[in-house]
Amino acid sequence: MMINYANRLREELSLRALSWAEDNELPHECTIGNQPSVLFREADDATHGNFHPASYKCICKKPEWNRRLRKSHTSARRNLVSHDAERSELDTAASSDALLMNIFCHPQAFAAGSSLRLLLATHAPERLQFGWKPRIPLVPNHIERTEIDLRIGDLSIEAKLTEAEFHRAPRAWVERYRDFSSVFDMNLLPQTTDSYLHYQLIRGVLSVYAEQGTRYSVICDARRPDLVDAWFSVARAVRLVSLRSQLQLATWQEIAATLPKTMRTWLSKKYGIGS
Repeated sequence: MMINYANRLREELSLRALSWAEDNELPHECTIGNQPSVLFREADDATHGNFHPASYKCICKKPEWNRRLRKSHTSARRNLVSHDAERSELDTAASSDALLMNIFCHPQAFAAGSSLRLLLATHAPERLQFGWKPRIPLVPNHIERTEIDLRIGDLSIEAKLTEAEFHRAPRAWVERYRDFSSVFDMNLLPQTTDSYLHYQLIRGVLSVYAEQGTRYSVICDARRPDLVDAWFSVARAVRLVSLRSQLQLATWQEIAATLPKTMRTWLSKKYGIGS
């Protein structure tokens, strides 16, 4: 029997979030359905149940980070009892974007001597650019501007939590990338008759090849061995050894181990992410 790791983690996070909201008397709302998800709201004291207080304070102070909080929740009007169309995707307890910002916007995340900086091999001070749009060459002579979750210096980061997969795309769509056949052994890539699997990973690797001197990392949960397997199935199809060395996989659990004790405790209680 195949285990659905995404559903299992989504259910765990929903239960944790509901308990977290009720225990701490946080403004929140649940979606309609068999597996409800929890959406938090900003409280009267300008804190937010889905964010660590120190991280949220930093996010609210920086306009370019604050704009990310307004990323629309596309199904809120349909799935919430309130039908509130103003709700944000980052209000959701299982949002990988919210988890990413919680960690990377924490004031101690990249402080002097930061272990997170060492883990990711980044240099301080680096600008955090959420919603980074790399330029990936297409044929003939076109450019695709897609979105990657975070750019820090030379490192692009794709963050995953409860997402079902890295998506799939029609073969013709993937093969329109100029460097596709140069970068990948197509026979080794996971695929069906008409599609390539793990399209986001393929695209991320191609973005690194197109921009020399850059790196690409995926962050996922250790409770998602399916995403870890997907990563290695794509990485092994990369032809160039030098390019493989620019690719990295990290888990939220590994990252949690680099953070201050108060943040580790918060992540453990809210997300079940232990170091």
